[in-house]
Formats: sequence, C-alpha cells, structure tokens
Amino acid sequence: MDEFVMEYEEKMEKTMNAMLSDFMAIRAGRANPHVLDKLRVDYYGSPSSIEQVANVSIPEPRLLVIKPWDKSLIKPIEKAINMSDIGINPQNDGIVIRLTFPEMTEDRRKELCKDVKKKGEASKVAIRNIRRDANEVIKKMQKNSEITEDEQKDGEDKIQKLTDRFIERIDKEVDVKSKEIMTV
Repeated sequence: MDEFVMEYEEKMEKTMNAMLSDFMAIRAGRANPHVLDKLRVDYYGSPSSIEQVANVSIPEPRLLVIKPWDKSLIKPIEKAINMSDIGINPQNDGIVIRLTFPEMTEDRRKELCKDVKKKGEASKVAIRNIRRDANEVIKKMQKNSEITEDEQKDGEDKIQKLTDRFIERIDKEVDVKSKEIMTV
C-alpha cells in the first residue's frame, strides 16, 4: 500500500511543481529572469530557451539584460519577447536587449494576486482529482478482494492526509506569492 500511496504522492508533487513554475513566471514589479523560461528562440533550426543562447543578467532591480552569444540572435530573441505575454517592450542596441520592468500599479498588483489565487485553486482541484482517482483504485482493489477492508480504510486515510498536506502547501505558496506581489 505504501508504494501505491507514493505513486499518487508523486502525481501531487508534479501538480505542485507546475503551479510553482507558473508562479515564477509572474512578475512582481522586479526583474525576474524566470519570465523568460517559457520563451523559445529558433537557433539553427531547433527551438532553444533564451538561457541556452544568451547570458541573462539583472544589473538593476527593474532591468533585465539579455546578451546573446551570437549577435544574429538579437532579432529572433526580440521577436520571441514581443510575441509573448510578458507585456514588456524590449530595447535593442545591436549588442544586448534590455527589458525594463515598469513600476506596477495597485490595480495591476491586485489583478496578479487574483491570478495567483486562481492558479492555486486550479492546483487544489487537480490535487483533489488525484485523490478521487486514488480512492477509486483502492475501492476497486477491495471489491476485487485484492486488499482487505482495513487496508482500504488505511489507504484512503493515507491519501486524505497526503491531500491535506498538499492543499496546505498550496495555500502557503499562494500567500507567499501574493505578499511578494503586493510588496512595493
């Protein structure tokens, strides 16, 4: 039964990690290189992440500087940024690309907090769906006499405790990210 529970714990952990990576891409008024994580640039025919083709640095709290290894990549990187939903216009001087993060308004901060809460709720739903799937499998196993009734109850209890633990972690991460966004 422990192996079974571990399998579902891994699924819940993947859901948690997906939410955290989404949170990293949400900018909180400061320059954050993770906003570029999902962007891809065509580099000699293969889509590559910006980190693979350029040096990304943060010389000031609200400035991100991208210096491509190959100067011919300036235009493709700039195009990828413009086509993304980052909402920042890149400035290119032929050598580097600068992304200046504007100071966020109170309304924009509140909007981002709502977005963070929505992502948190979606993750909780995913965790609960994993719990439901696990409980269905446990009930089938008991129905097919593969496990006893006591083992069924024990398995369901373990899955519920796991679910509660992940829901609590999600709530904490949502609070942390919301505070980060609201900090001026």
